[in-house]
Amino acid sequence: MKLRGAHALLFATLVFGASAVAAGQRAVGPGSPIYGVKLPDGYRDWKLISVAQENGKNNDIRAILGNPAAVEAFRKGTRPFPDGAVIVRLAWRYQSSPRNDAVFPAPQSFVAGAPTNVQVSVKDSKRYAASGGWGYGQFEAGLPNPDPAIARACFTCHQKLGKLEGGADFVFTAWSE
Repeated sequence: MKLRGAHALLFATLVFGASAVAAGQRAVGPGSPIYGVKLPDGYRDWKLISVAQENGKNNDIRAILGNPAAVEAFRKGTRPFPDGAVIVRLAWRYQSSPRNDAVFPAPQSFVAGAPTNVQVSVKDSKRYAASGGWGYGQFEAGLPNPDPAIARACFTCHQKLGKLEGGADFVFTAWSE
């Protein structure tokens, strides 16, 4: 009987979590390892900062969104970013669109395919002092990736920007006009 109850609880948790993700709300659960970053409520309604494409292993297209504090800092060129700035990067597989290409004289249309992950960067200079003032999280299907190596890899990569002239406060993205 206890096992049946545990299965029912697990099923309810999965259904509720999937429903919350489908509705665009934050999934219930822990934050990312190391930093404790959570998927922000309402982030899909934030302003677009830029778009990007990664070739090679990632083979994805990305939309970079920001909360009001991040957007204001991007627009004004404020660096370092103020505490409370949050940047969210959504990624999808980069794929051709046979449907769209059927309209054009040659294959040329590419679109977002299956989602890969959502990455979140949160600026808090005191809480995340050891990582340049930023906390990181990667989410798949609305849930934080539990692998601490993934969270560590975020700062390892962003840290390389700090070695470049005008390090951009560890942020890859620039404001797109």
